[in-house]
Amino acid sequence: MDAANQIYRELKNIQKKLKNYDDLLDQVNLLLELLSIGEEISATEIENLKNGVDELEIETLLSGEYDDANCYLEIHPGAGGTESCDWASMLLRMYERFLEKNDYQYKTIDYQAGEEAGIKSVTLLIEGAYAYGYLNTENGVHRLVRISPFDSNKRRHTSFASVTVTPVFDTSIHIDIKDEDLKIDVYHSSGAGGQSVNTSNSAVRITHLPTKTVVTCQTERSQLRNKEIAMELLKNKLYQQELAEQEKKKKEISGDVSNIDFGSQIRSYILEPYKLVKDHRSKYESTDPLKVLDGDLMPLIKSVLKTKK
Repeated sequence: MDAANQIYRELKNIQKKLKNYDDLLDQVNLLLELLSIGEEISATEIENLKNGVDELEIETLLSGEYDDANCYLEIHPGAGGTESCDWASMLLRMYERFLEKNDYQYKTIDYQAGEEAGIKSVTLLIEGAYAYGYLNTENGVHRLVRISPFDSNKRRHTSFASVTVTPVFDTSIHIDIKDEDLKIDVYHSSGAGGQSVNTSNSAVRITHLPTKTVVTCQTERSQLRNKEIAMELLKNKLYQQELAEQEKKKKEISGDVSNIDFGSQIRSYILEPYKLVKDHRSKYESTDPLKVLDGDLMPLIKSVLKTKK
């Protein structure tokens, strides 16, 4: 069934690309016909053609091996306690708004609330066309500068949070995980609160001892189901680590190794003393950070994709 779903998804993506190409070709032919009979072309028609070309360019760039895969998106606050936890919750809201606006389906796999505000960590499973292709542009450290709502002196604070995006790999890929390499803990679910919180020990935390990789799941009422989901997430993480290790060895051979530490933010969101969102990779800037934080991410994402050409 998984193989059939993969083929169906690939077919739908190809059909979408072909339709967009045909639509763009129709636009071009229509404009050429208008020019041939001496008709003027409106600014709107030119703008529509530019948008069509831009869309086709982005689809061409989304041709990586896993770009059409679903993905997991994780958010973790950096050092800074309540400030960073609150910033992590703002990022979660931003991504949820983006996913809703762009017709992606998502499910919260794990949610751990902060002690005073915000979140300690969250993991989303995201499904939809080119989910990983678009959202892997969010991998990295995000920096916020604002007047802190938690500071009685109204001072400006800088907060960091990291975003990690992992593709959902084909389940036919074999990852050898030995039982003796796993430490499995169960505990009470601790969601955002309310009657939906399960008071039984249904939440599951799995630690892969050789790599120190930790995954958790607490959204299902069944401990067994939470364990199954956590194991799938672990397999994806271990597979990605293996790919990353292979890529690292290739770069070492070629002499191209670049270490990115937690201080190397990919994007800054500045609310004070001026308003600006700047992506440090593509140099794209927006002077409306509130609009970006409300989910208007696609221009930023496309700008990063274009830097990969």
